[in-house]
Amino acid sequence: MSGRMLKKVLKEQEEEDRHLIESESEGEEEIQQLNGKAKINPFDLLTGGGDDDQEDESETVDEPVVVVPELKTKAGVASTNDQKSKKKKKKKSKEASSSSSAASNVEKPLDGILESISLDAPEKAASGKGCENLAKPCAPSVLQVDPKYLNADNELRRIFGSKVVKSFEKHERSGGSSRLVRGGRRAAHIPRKTILVTASEHWHRWDGSLSMEFLEVIDGYHHFRYVHSSSYLQAQRAFEAAKAIHDINGIASILLYNPYHLDSLITMAEYYKFSGEHQISAELISKCLYALECAWNPMFTPLQGNCQLKYSHETNKPLFTVLFTHMRNMDRRGCHRSALEVCKLLLSLDFDDPMGAMFCIDYFSLRAEEYAWLERFSEEYKSDNSLWLFPNFSYSLAICHFYLEKEESSKGALENAKSTSADLMKQALILHPSVLKKLVEKVPLKDKVWAQILKNPYFQADQVGIPSLDHLINIYVERNFLLWRLPDLHDLLRDAAQLVIETLRHNSSDKDDWSCVRKEAFSSEKNEYAHLLVSDFSLSVPTAPPEVLQQFLGDPTEGGHAPGNVANAGNPVEFGRAPRDVADRNALEVLLESFLPWAYYGDRDGVENENQQNGHGPGNG
Repeated sequence: MSGRMLKKVLKEQEEEDRHLIESESEGEEEIQQLNGKAKINPFDLLTGGGDDDQEDESETVDEPVVVVPELKTKAGVASTNDQKSKKKKKKKSKEASSSSSAASNVEKPLDGILESISLDAPEKAASGKGCENLAKPCAPSVLQVDPKYLNADNELRRIFGSKVVKSFEKHERSGGSSRLVRGGRRAAHIPRKTILVTASEHWHRWDGSLSMEFLEVIDGYHHFRYVHSSSYLQAQRAFEAAKAIHDINGIASILLYNPYHLDSLITMAEYYKFSGEHQISAELISKCLYALECAWNPMFTPLQGNCQLKYSHETNKPLFTVLFTHMRNMDRRGCHRSALEVCKLLLSLDFDDPMGAMFCIDYFSLRAEEYAWLERFSEEYKSDNSLWLFPNFSYSLAICHFYLEKEESSKGALENAKSTSADLMKQALILHPSVLKKLVEKVPLKDKVWAQILKNPYFQADQVGIPSLDHLINIYVERNFLLWRLPDLHDLLRDAAQLVIETLRHNSSDKDDWSCVRKEAFSSEKNEYAHLLVSDFSLSVPTAPPEVLQQFLGDPTEGGHAPGNVANAGNPVEFGRAPRDVADRNALEVLLESFLPWAYYGDRDGVENENQQNGHGPGNG
């Protein structure tokens, strides 16, 4: 072969080798793309369409393993590239169809899950569905709680300053006043962060003995219930046994092994409250709140006002008891804004209001100077505007308008309101005239003008003769009498009372008309609010010697606030008789003992027979 021909053959071989290298690189890139797309489809594992994909993969796996001859023509290379491009397009179309079918198959079960757990209920409520049975439930709730005002310590810092509060806390830590019920301090740990209270680092770790379950959605409100674990039920049985024999030490020992048993904590808090140890009592109530909040369901969002925790469920009752007691503790500390937020939370959890939060929410709003909120609450909470018929709202709304008028006058922007504070106070006195005499005695108001006003027959009656209304008036006077010690309100009340007397002098028929309004608003012949004790709304705290409480331990919430009743508590034979002979005993001890349901002093005949045996009969002088 000549040299010219040899050069030509070598040049053609070099060109063919270059084409082969390029085709092999393209095939490797194609394999990587196909393998990458196969990995990007996680939905193929969830659907049943994996067989087709496996067949395609078997086709594509065999495809790149092609033995290319060392010497190949340009036409052969082109034909193999055309085949690969066709199979590549086929693969893309199959992957697109499989991914779309997988996405559709996944969306369907997700929608079903969302409907089953009713996560879309708030959206339905916002759209107006299922809200026919409640008064404005779909509007932004007026009972929505502001979490930044729930902490009483923050409010104390706003009132007294951070330095004062820090120095007080340092003094309390050094004095060791926050001791536990039994034993000393525990090793410090980092507790959970909660909204209602700030947990101490020396408290026990949360033991998970409580939980909360979701029940259903009714009219846009999510209903929940607390659930007790087996260890909690065992502690509950031990508590009932200790309470049956009035063993305060036995109840305290339960907390050694079950530090978050609610009934034991509530009972010990009541014990320390009556003993005068108010700080220890408040700390035990805070531990109850800490345990109850740690058990919240993730779906439970009570601060938004869209959750219901019905009092009718036995396991839910401790939360209402503890929130009410916590609210009173913050009121005694002067943290009225924090108490208002807790009162809003208490009222929003059950619209039946088993604790009577409706009859102190006006007091906290006035003390916290939330006048605009109180006016909004009276307009939005009930669609029929019936709140003004209650004695507390009838008088509190007049006070609210009085301060709103003062704010507007100071700003120089007076608005023409429908009713002035004088008109509202006059209406309150005509509707509930017996409040005036009780306020004059309770505040007290000692000016001579009040004696002249009370001489009018319309203000002389102590009661109106309607049991429910008389009970609510007693609660209002006991709860709100402190507000009436301000001189400005004295003038408002005096002028309105004189205006009422003048009006009735000219038109005596108004007296009968307002009497009909009272009877129509409170038509029941029974006291519908007998479960609310007036003492629960009082600022005064009764005290008793600890030895008396230890011997005669009663139900800490006789008004029915605590779960569980004292089984056979009224049976004096089985659970121990109180001694008949009360001579040489402490008078206060006997008085407290007489209020207990199991206290038994014998019947009248037994007492007379005993007196005759002792020589104290009627004929023996």
